[in-house]
Amino acid sequence: MKDKEHIEIVGDNHISSNVETPLREDAFLKSDNAKIESIQHYFSKIMEELGLDLTDDSLSGTPYRFAKMYVKELFYGLNPKNKPKLSTFENKYGYKKMLVEQYINIDSACEHHFLPIVGHAHVAYIPKNKVIGLSKINRLVDYYARRPQVQERLVLQILNDLQNVLDTEDVIVFVTAKHLCVSSRGIKDQSSFTTTLDYGGCFSESATRNEFLKIIGQEKL
Repeated sequence: MKDKEHIEIVGDNHISSNVETPLREDAFLKSDNAKIESIQHYFSKIMEELGLDLTDDSLSGTPYRFAKMYVKELFYGLNPKNKPKLSTFENKYGYKKMLVEQYINIDSACEHHFLPIVGHAHVAYIPKNKVIGLSKINRLVDYYARRPQVQERLVLQILNDLQNVLDTEDVIVFVTAKHLCVSSRGIKDQSSFTTTLDYGGCFSESATRNEFLKIIGQEKL
């Protein structure tokens, strides 16, 4: 009983011990098709335990659809081979002001309950010698979102990657999202959102940070 209580506490407290998503060393030894086949088998057992009749036309294909969705869509961001190529270009214009990419869709899942996390990310950086294609920022956000996540970790993963590829600390990442593990279970709060942000370089200065927050329509922090 004590172990079950501990599990519930961990699930409700967003505990995370590492910026890296926890993965086994053999995580990618199986092919995607092999994973789909295995998940299909085990999810059909879950459905049977729930009392569902898998011979029904409406349900017979559900285990396969579920497995394919998990491997190819919802959690494609677990596999490093799916990481988008973050091509950068020389900052030939000498642009040194803030560049903001707003309202990037977040479609993720809570790693404690595997329920959806949906919302938006706002990302900004101040170029030095490198700039990055705008769509690459969106693709990077989606890549890290498409895995079982903790919102605090998601922000840090996006931030760290952009700082590395752009060779500058002047990056800020702001995510606001709705967690269905809060709205559809437990407290069942339908209206609350969770906001996380992290930043480095000149965004540590309140004036620069508040300029960004004003652009995305937020109050000063």
